[in-house]
Amino acid sequence: MTTTPFTASPLHERPLDVICIGRLAVDLYAQQIGSRLEDATSFARYLGGSSGNIAFGSARLGLRSAMLTRVGDDHMGRFLTEALEREGCDTRHVKRDAGHLTGLVILGVKDRDTFPLLFYRENCADMMFSEDDVDESFIASSNAVLITGTHFSTPRVAAASHLALNHARRHGVRTVLDIDYRPVLWGLTSRADGEIRYVTSDKVTIHLQRILPQFDLVIGTEEEFRIAGGGDNLLAALHAVRAVSQATLVVKRGPLGCTVIDGAIPASLDDARTFSGPRVDVLNVLGAGDAFASGFLSRWLRGASWAECARAANACGALVVSRHGCAPAMPTEAELQHFLTITEQHGGAQLRPDLDAELAHLHRVSVPRTRRDALYVFAFDHRPQFLELAREAGTAEERIPRLKQLFVDAVAQTESARGLTGKIGVLIDGRYGVDALNAATGRGWWIGRPVELPGSSPLVFEPGRSVGSALVSWPAEHAIKCLVQYHPDADAEERIEQESQVLALYEAAKASGHELLLEVIPSKRLPCGPDTVYRAVKRLYNLGIKPEWWKLEQMSAAQWQAIDTLIDERDPWCRGTVMLGLNAPLDQLVQGFAQARQARRCVGFMVGRTIFQAPAQRWLADQIDDAGLIREVRASFEMLIDAWDRAAVTERAA
Repeated sequence: MTTTPFTASPLHERPLDVICIGRLAVDLYAQQIGSRLEDATSFARYLGGSSGNIAFGSARLGLRSAMLTRVGDDHMGRFLTEALEREGCDTRHVKRDAGHLTGLVILGVKDRDTFPLLFYRENCADMMFSEDDVDESFIASSNAVLITGTHFSTPRVAAASHLALNHARRHGVRTVLDIDYRPVLWGLTSRADGEIRYVTSDKVTIHLQRILPQFDLVIGTEEEFRIAGGGDNLLAALHAVRAVSQATLVVKRGPLGCTVIDGAIPASLDDARTFSGPRVDVLNVLGAGDAFASGFLSRWLRGASWAECARAANACGALVVSRHGCAPAMPTEAELQHFLTITEQHGGAQLRPDLDAELAHLHRVSVPRTRRDALYVFAFDHRPQFLELAREAGTAEERIPRLKQLFVDAVAQTESARGLTGKIGVLIDGRYGVDALNAATGRGWWIGRPVELPGSSPLVFEPGRSVGSALVSWPAEHAIKCLVQYHPDADAEERIEQESQVLALYEAAKASGHELLLEVIPSKRLPCGPDTVYRAVKRLYNLGIKPEWWKLEQMSAAQWQAIDTLIDERDPWCRGTVMLGLNAPLDQLVQGFAQARQARRCVGFMVGRTIFQAPAQRWLADQIDDAGLIREVRASFEMLIDAWDRAAVTERAA
């Protein structure tokens, strides 16, 4: 089997695999599928731009990618760089341009063949990319540089792109061109015709043929190779491309797969190496080419055969055409491997990737997420308990929101004083805690919000039966917390009602993208044995419910370890378990910590009343001031943190 030549230095000798140069913008996708763009009423925001998508997608597949471009020094620019960084993409050379706004694209999905597209790119930041932005040592630190055709469409970006190519040639860096032909971005159509993919233009053809000799790999659709070679005949266009370039040519052929030509142009395209791809039900073709390039690069830069490069590329493209959006639709390596397995099992049958439960789960959980190896959570999402405290103190209910804001201040002070960045969490409700939630959001904390009606059994959601509609207004960083009183030995009617509600919530969480924490407390109306919690969790797994987090009551070390084993079997991607408090006294919690710390997956605790009960009573009764409340809350919270950490030391010593 033929393998790709690898002329650059070995991968391990360079810090980066690929630097992507080109468009980086915000995509606003209409959420109404089948609607005209004129009739769209809401939009989902994603990272976009061809180069940005490829940097994102290749990082998601494990390459050490970097982005070289500009964004506006604005909220959307920060959104884009943060989205790339979460995937592991290097953004050190993404310049923030204070004089120009980040580019914007508005897109719709009318039907399988109609995708209205508006580019808002008048003097946008990424088109201000200049030679001053290109650092030779940065280019030399990579195994490859990818540039898209758009970044040769104006003199300014063309000069910068040529400089990057010259540096690459000087340092033996492989060069890749994604033709990425958008007639509207070359001024060949009206601004409203961004959907049009092909317009003949001698000017563009001449321009592309001048740059083709500088590339080792050229990727494009049939239409893009026609514009690169000139004329309407694909083979003739390929001959024209070959006349000026010895690059390997990768022709994307949609449902037919792709053709790889690394030598002479054959008499017929079908005589070249053609690799078929999976047949899928198409939702949205936008971004499929960027996914294709990401998949191809993920293998090409690892020295794989053309067949392996094409196999990954075709599969990535097929997955993205079955999903909404571009960048967030890109697969992880785990997804890609699962999809390749099921495509082989189904032969040539047309697939519906959106209906594969395991694939959907992997797309949800295998993407990069903030590590939470330790989690110290102050839970003050209680509602009736705070109302009762206020009544006991003879004070107004309206004081409760201020009390919860002070709790946030206390947590912030603990985080700062103890150096606990990345380990702090809070549980805060939306009834009394809106201001506290706002104050906590954006700090990098783990934040959970309850959705259950307090004390409800069977489970009732506080926002109503359509709990999913409430999640639309939640920040993405907020996790759904749901306490369910669930006993595996309850009568069938009660169990089915509880299970149906939890299933509905799980589906809502998958649709909204929020993480889900399930707090399972077996009803004490029925006998509870040592394994009751274990059997409850197992039953929920049997139903296909896979939350990111489990919040569980105190158990023996053996039961915590049994939960570990169960999670390993049913959902290795689970973020972990945490121990709840249930207003237990400190010494009892410490004993529980010692047992929980013997479980690999138990990363921390979520405790509330043990921390806040006494100081809240005194504050509401005006017996202590704000500073006194914060001091007492911190003392209890930090005492628990110390106890948890000591339990780890004791467990290691044992």
